[in-house]
Amino acid sequence: MKKLVILTGAGMSAESGISTFRDSGGLWEQYRVEDVATIEGYIRNPELVINFYNERRRQLPAVKPCRGHELVAALEQYFDVTVITQNVDNLHERAGSTKVIHLHGELMKATSTRNPNDPSQIITLDADHMDIHMGDKAADGSQLRPFIVWFGEAVPEIERAAEVSSEADIYVVIGTSLNVYPAAGLVQFVPERAPIYLIDPKDVPWTANHRFRHIKKGASEGMEELTKMLKLIAED
Repeated sequence: MKKLVILTGAGMSAESGISTFRDSGGLWEQYRVEDVATIEGYIRNPELVINFYNERRRQLPAVKPCRGHELVAALEQYFDVTVITQNVDNLHERAGSTKVIHLHGELMKATSTRNPNDPSQIITLDADHMDIHMGDKAADGSQLRPFIVWFGEAVPEIERAAEVSSEADIYVVIGTSLNVYPAAGLVQFVPERAPIYLIDPKDVPWTANHRFRHIKKGASEGMEELTKMLKLIAED
């Protein structure tokens, strides 16, 4: 079974109604990135940051995976699929994808302020206990914080994502500006023999020395088109 690797960004979740950070009307216009998405902002005002992610977490039950998420999951019938996502929501999992690498953390998890990437400190929140409060402690006694990789922090899953990318037989990029590193650099690891498909309605800066096919559509419409093409490849 061929290895299909799919890198997804905000454009995928936007079709489910989740606000993006970069587009007009996005979250960056309502909050300063320095205040809610950096470790310095968290140290300055942890309550503001914790409440910001509490608000985002509360939105999750009200949104559903879009058709694009569902089509990605359905490709597991034909390929060995790994999803690498820059999104912190759980929509890929809810759509049925079984192998998902979250580069920027997971909104439904909390962790230690002292040792954020220690697996023993990470807990999964549930629908009945979605909020983190000031005074909530991790196992090591430090304040619980969102399990989110903020700007300037190490990306613990990037090496695994690079390894998976280097093993791809087919590579798909959906709904990402390819502006945020190190995620944007993953296309550099894709083998030359592997075709790359880019799904995005906009022009996307492309720095890799690798030809790609651009499907200039949104995530769901683009995945409808790509799925037909990939099924033909799977049948060969």
